[in-house]
Amino acid sequence: MAERSTGATAGAAGRVPAADRPDMVRNVVLVGHSGAGKTTLIEALLAETGVIQRIGRVEDGTTVCDFDEVEMRQQRSVNLCAAPAVHNGMKINFLDTPGYADFVGDLRAGLRAADAALFVVSAAEGVDGLTRMLWEECALVGMPRAVVITKIDHQRADFDEVLASCQDAFGDGVAPLYLPVNGTGLLGLLSQRFFDYAGGTRVERDPDQGQLELIEQYRGDLIEGIIQESEDESLMDRYLSGEEIDSKVLIDDLEKAVARGGFHPVLAAAPGVGMREILEVVTQGFPSPLEHPLPTVTTIDGRPVTDLSADPDGPLVAEIVKTTSDPYVGRISLVRVFSGTLTPDMTVHVSGHGLAERGHEDHDLDERIGVLSSPLGKTQRPVAKCVAGDICAIAKLSRAETGDTLSGKDEPMLMTAWTMPEPLLPVAIRARSKADEDKLSQALARLVAEDPTLRLENNAETHQLVLWCMGEAHADVLLDRLAKRHGVEVEKVDLRVPLRETFGGRTQAMGRNVKQTGGHGQYAICHIEVEPLPPGSGLEFVDKIVGGVVPRQFIPSVEKGVRAQMERGVLAGYPVVDIRVTLYDGKAHSVDSSDMAFQIAGQLALKEAAAKVQTLLLEPVDEVSVLVADEFVGAVMSDLSSRRGRVLGTEPVGGGTAGGRTLVRAEVPQLEITRYAIDLRSMSHGTGSFTRTFLRYEPLPAHLAEKVVAASQ
Repeated sequence: MAERSTGATAGAAGRVPAADRPDMVRNVVLVGHSGAGKTTLIEALLAETGVIQRIGRVEDGTTVCDFDEVEMRQQRSVNLCAAPAVHNGMKINFLDTPGYADFVGDLRAGLRAADAALFVVSAAEGVDGLTRMLWEECALVGMPRAVVITKIDHQRADFDEVLASCQDAFGDGVAPLYLPVNGTGLLGLLSQRFFDYAGGTRVERDPDQGQLELIEQYRGDLIEGIIQESEDESLMDRYLSGEEIDSKVLIDDLEKAVARGGFHPVLAAAPGVGMREILEVVTQGFPSPLEHPLPTVTTIDGRPVTDLSADPDGPLVAEIVKTTSDPYVGRISLVRVFSGTLTPDMTVHVSGHGLAERGHEDHDLDERIGVLSSPLGKTQRPVAKCVAGDICAIAKLSRAETGDTLSGKDEPMLMTAWTMPEPLLPVAIRARSKADEDKLSQALARLVAEDPTLRLENNAETHQLVLWCMGEAHADVLLDRLAKRHGVEVEKVDLRVPLRETFGGRTQAMGRNVKQTGGHGQYAICHIEVEPLPPGSGLEFVDKIVGGVVPRQFIPSVEKGVRAQMERGVLAGYPVVDIRVTLYDGKAHSVDSSDMAFQIAGQLALKEAAAKVQTLLLEPVDEVSVLVADEFVGAVMSDLSSRRGRVLGTEPVGGGTAGGRTLVRAEVPQLEITRYAIDLRSMSHGTGSFTRTFLRYEPLPAHLAEKVVAASQ
């Protein structure tokens, strides 16, 4: 790695050429909590390779990652961002991900596009719960990982403490490759050399006596960790017998272990310190696209495709991992090519993507590729091609969305979608003005195309437009983008939970609709009996008319009127459910009776019946499953009980590197969990997750029902 290579980095300022071969590409996603320094690290790496002249700016003056106005105001990354570099002739696509749990969808997209991950941990802040969970997620798919401890020059930096927390959180195979010295130098544990950055450039020299003792303290554990992952089973015996293992052998085994995902080197960094070392680990230790398995691919009709590889001459299979909208350029798609080669002006088939329930339409159409570009800053840098394993940007794909597959039009294929978290925070909105209302539909369609974690719902019962979001920050970003990017002002409104009404007992009532006007009047009288039924029964309409007191043709009219009134409600405007209505008597007029007259009579009869007997409000109850670290189980159970929930039980879930976790199952009224996504995140320090499934309707407590009825009136 860095201890073996002294070659200069390469790359023309501001421009990175397209890769010619997959083995000369590395796709690396940076993962870590907000504020760990991921974006700053990428900028420092780009400056080290000559892609930019100084941290934060490319040659045209724009930022390296194309931050939108929301990110500028909130001073945090909320988008997946790609930035290419070149080191020793090898192209590296760095993928910067948001460090906030609300934007885990972009993080998952980054994991899909990458072949390896750099976990970025601040020396001043340590490891958070979300980073632990993401480490385990990468471990499940065998993704190679390394750790970069940043901010080693911070006044509160404690490398030893953070290293210990990383080893505790991430498990076996985590060991330092370098040790920081005073925030301006690095000690190479394998080479036993000191790399001094204090003067602004990297100077290599012999370590002093104190530094040698520090090397000796850590070097043994590093070598043992490498040897344990070695394919040479005799190496451990030779080492334990006192034989000095050649550093070249150790480096070779280290690189193989890192590429397999069995060993995870820890590096140290600060602005201007440690960039060369990171680049060497990335280029020599991380796998190329040829070594990383492709996601599952099928034909459009579902037949598996098993003979694909990262072959530039193979069938085209690419995936859109991120979609953004630019007010001047239009829609921009960030694409990872897994097989074949993308070229400008070619026609591709767009397939996808299985998220119709979230408002994302499935696609099965052809589109023409425009210009391919290298994604760095706001300026489009055209490239002639994008081979298997590489990443590029495509402008103006009018229909394709995040998660869609691009393939040859004559051989259309579909990649299995990556796991996308379920949005569980509902936010009801309405347009602020008629002009905003006219533009809202198109603006929301663009947001949905960009963000597969967003679910758009037009609730037919409550007549509300609801955005299902990942959390409060996600919702704020979406509303901010509607206003600033699309010029649509909306406001949040109170979310209405779809309640139900039912009868609490048996009663009888009469519906009398008798009016005399000029010409034909209205004449319809019906007598009904109403009684409650078990939950889920709906309406049971019983005809017990004898003697033709209500003509046969008007009996369906009474039922139609009853059903219409049930939809409108009899107490607070919510649908009535689970009743039996028996029509047992009535009167008609040979001239003035009509279908409409008896419909109105049926409505009046049901309203009259509701006035004579207790009417109940029913609330929806969900089955909720909460997955949380063991240390938060007590707090979660107590909180669920305070929400009128019934805890059904708990069960342990495999610990893994993220520690022991427990699944808490409960039944909770929907009224109590509209903001549970926010509350659980706060309660569990960002590590808890939950799912919810509608279970049944239950009577709403009387004191709450009174408030609902009063509000409706």
